[in-house]
Amino acid sequence: MELTHLDENGNARMVEVGEKAVTTRTATAQAEVVMQPDTLARITAGDLPKGDVFACARIAGIMAAKRTHELIPLCHPLPLTGIEVELTPVPPARVRVTATARCDWKTGVEMEALTAASVAALTVYDMCKAIDRGMTIEAVCLLEKAGGRSGHFVRPQAAQSGQD
Repeated sequence: MELTHLDENGNARMVEVGEKAVTTRTATAQAEVVMQPDTLARITAGDLPKGDVFACARIAGIMAAKRTHELIPLCHPLPLTGIEVELTPVPPARVRVTATARCDWKTGVEMEALTAASVAALTVYDMCKAIDRGMTIEAVCLLEKAGGRSGHFVRPQAAQSGQD
């Protein structure tokens, strides 16, 4: 398999997409924050000093997706048409973040979806760290992508998330 971000001498390069066709592209990624059961209870009760954890994390994920090209060195800036970030409590001690990014462009939006999910998970950690420094962020992965030359990808269900 050819690594597209390397030239013939093994040097990093930004992939040329000028000749590629514009197609509709979507990608969905996830991340999970594992915590103490009491931390999840306090999040869902809205009982944290920094405020609404899910609202803040959702906005952080959306903002991060829009800036992915500034964070990941070889990513193209994309004209995103939509970003959705969902945070779901998974009792007894987990928050699942799912992020979907969309665009009509010449390259995919997998990195934008992964960035949104990751930054939203980091924001959950930041907002809850005063009460639970032992949280972990796990299961960061691409769940699905569609559009472009490489076609449709769906991660097998069993590999999508951790289990309690």
